[in-house]
Amino acid sequence: MIVYNVRIYTLDKANTVYENGFIEFDEKILRIGNMGDCPGITDDDLNGNGGLLYPGFIDGHSHVGVWGNAEGFEGDDGNESTDPSTPHLRAVDMVNPTDQCFTEAAHAGITTVVCGPGSANPIGGTFAAMKTMGSRRIDDRIIKFPAAVKFAFGENPKMAYRERSESPVTRMAIAAIIREQLYKAKRYLSAVDAHSKEPDTDLPEYDIKCEALIPLLRGEVKMHAHCHREDDIFTAVRIAEEFELELVIVHATDSELIAEELSKSNIPVIIGPVICERSKPELLSHSITTAGVLAEKGVKFAICTDHPVVPVQYLPLSAGLAIRGGLDVQGALRAITTEAAEICGISDRVGSLQPGKDADLVMFNGNFYDVLEVPAAVFVDGKRVKF
Repeated sequence: MIVYNVRIYTLDKANTVYENGFIEFDEKILRIGNMGDCPGITDDDLNGNGGLLYPGFIDGHSHVGVWGNAEGFEGDDGNESTDPSTPHLRAVDMVNPTDQCFTEAAHAGITTVVCGPGSANPIGGTFAAMKTMGSRRIDDRIIKFPAAVKFAFGENPKMAYRERSESPVTRMAIAAIIREQLYKAKRYLSAVDAHSKEPDTDLPEYDIKCEALIPLLRGEVKMHAHCHREDDIFTAVRIAEEFELELVIVHATDSELIAEELSKSNIPVIIGPVICERSKPELLSHSITTAGVLAEKGVKFAICTDHPVVPVQYLPLSAGLAIRGGLDVQGALRAITTEAAEICGISDRVGSLQPGKDADLVMFNGNFYDVLEVPAAVFVDGKRVKF
């Protein structure tokens, strides 16, 4: 298929823009260029009539299909708050791909979401990056699994376990539980590696929690640390440095206050929800200016909704609110496309429009961040989304 007569924002490394261009694709992008180079048009192709074409939007941290839409307890699968260390829990076993909110996301131009467990446990489990449309079977919609291992610091684990009168009820205990599990996994991995080099060496007794942390310790996936307060952010940094883990700070409410330190450490963040009230002490510093400050200080960041805290379809509006807070339009666009893809380790598939990448596209006739605008067309893996 070809979409033609569109202004194409590729968001590739050169930030190429085709003022009047075309894009040819099947499941993958085949060619992009100026209209002068466009191949023959057929009745099956789409005239964009001067619309604005972008890569499909990406929500880098959400819980779509985890807290079921209007289902109450029956659909509440976000937190196994009976054990503070659950790295072995898997997003692919918790996300319901038929949740109506996936459709609402796609209708808003969000073609990829990174989904996983909530923040009740210091170690919550593994996240999955997946498409918002496609097969009814989640396995067929996965881009990357595991995409990250979820850790949580601060208020949420404290509250969850205080209600149970169990540890952790302090920040000290949260860090200690995380550190203990990582040390166990590190020792376990050493024994596994020793066996691979010397088969006569005994394998350790199987430990599903340690097995789940092997990709993290090997640097194959990232540590996504739920943190709001600046001291919790630095605790996550301390632990990540101790175990040589690749760290991403998620939510990062206080990141505006420590932007220079984050920039020097080259630590990326996923901020959000942007549309949010200061509903708990950790959100005291919440501001729509955070994205603009991070951009000014050179911190790599993406914007998320944290669905269902903010409905996933309002990701473009969240970017718009960041613009209102001082972020430039280009930075806002990159925060829900290219930057999100790079931070989440899925930029080989999505996040920019380049030959060979997935044909995930969204077209608008006006500004993508305008509350009155809806997409004129959305494609996921080359298939047009029906509205």
